[in-house]
Amino acid sequence: MEPVHDILSPDTQKGGQVQPEVSKNVVIMGVVSFFTDVASEMVYPILPIFLTATLGAPMTIVGLMEGLAASALNMLKIVSGWLSDKYQKRKIIVVVGYSISALAKLVVAMSSGWHTAMFGKVLDRTGKGARSSPRDALIADSTLAGHRGRAFGLHRAIDNAGAIIGPLLAIYLLFFLHIEIRSIFYIAFIPALIGVICLILFVKDIHTKPVNHTVFRFKLTDLSPSFKVFLAISIVFALGNSADAFMILKAKDMGMPIELILVLYALLNLTHSLSSYPAGIVSDKIGPKKVLLIGFLLFALAYILFGSITAPFFLWLLFPLFGFYRGLTEGVSVAYVSNLVKEEHTATAIGFYQTMIGFAVLLASLIAGVMWESLGSAAPFLFGGSMAIIASLLFIILEKKINHISLFAKTPNP
Repeated sequence: MEPVHDILSPDTQKGGQVQPEVSKNVVIMGVVSFFTDVASEMVYPILPIFLTATLGAPMTIVGLMEGLAASALNMLKIVSGWLSDKYQKRKIIVVVGYSISALAKLVVAMSSGWHTAMFGKVLDRTGKGARSSPRDALIADSTLAGHRGRAFGLHRAIDNAGAIIGPLLAIYLLFFLHIEIRSIFYIAFIPALIGVICLILFVKDIHTKPVNHTVFRFKLTDLSPSFKVFLAISIVFALGNSADAFMILKAKDMGMPIELILVLYALLNLTHSLSSYPAGIVSDKIGPKKVLLIGFLLFALAYILFGSITAPFFLWLLFPLFGFYRGLTEGVSVAYVSNLVKEEHTATAIGFYQTMIGFAVLLASLIAGVMWESLGSAAPFLFGGSMAIIASLLFIILEKKINHISLFAKTPNP
């Protein structure tokens, strides 16, 4: 990763003001996401164990919890995006979202039954859904159109550094300090709170135009054809992209102990973090379509191999390979979407895109579960790899219908 002083070096002048390639806002929001991910990834792998072993929840409740949490996450992304576009107030919604997720850790920690713990999980995803679209729109507002790939890449890189530390910290607390599971949720509240404080103190709203509450209108017909084509391709891809739980279950099915599974998950997040910023820089130089296409093909390779391997050794190669796929696509796709829509629709479009993809992934997980039960553990991975290949072919065929930079791409304030 480039040194911070290089990342913030002047690049473009507008109105007599020097604009950095990646602004202070982007860096600070990365720090906020870092602390939040430390907290979230500390508890994500152990919450199902806490629910079933400590609180006595049946497996059906675990499935219901995941479904409700995913629904809350998906629905709120478009609602929060629409609100932030309408009122041109991104920061306050982002603060509320991060605060809700932080408080959710305490709700789970203090729960005496699975009902309360499930509410805490849904509350956490509600916070994530509320903050995601306005946060990504604020990153876009804070960055010139030609530098959004590296801005989103840097944010995801810092974010996923927290996702590396979180599981490793959970391993240390559980297996070396022998701290009970419930106490992990209390401890997780601390980094989550630090993230909220950093957000309140150091991040600023960027107003790209005068606020006029009576002007804002949004219809699906307002979204550009380029955006709709890319969304359709992304949905095809997402229908094969089941939840991470299936990779974890695959590792468990192959005899991996829980502590090594946590290490594998941290390794995935490590390669995700290391590749996100370079992928953003490359996408700014050669165009996001090529980077996304490589990412789709990496996913296809990883999933087909997940469905084919028989020796646990290969998991040490496939988990980091999957992390590289994420690094190539996660930040680049959002940066790409922000360049395909009008300025006043940025957060709404990002929210709509993420909502549709979220529901497709939820459906993909249901399909994967049915395939796993009826056809064996290899089936969902082979299906996912096939869908990724189909999406890649569609991307190549329809490539001319998607503009590299939309005519609506904005030139934001520094």
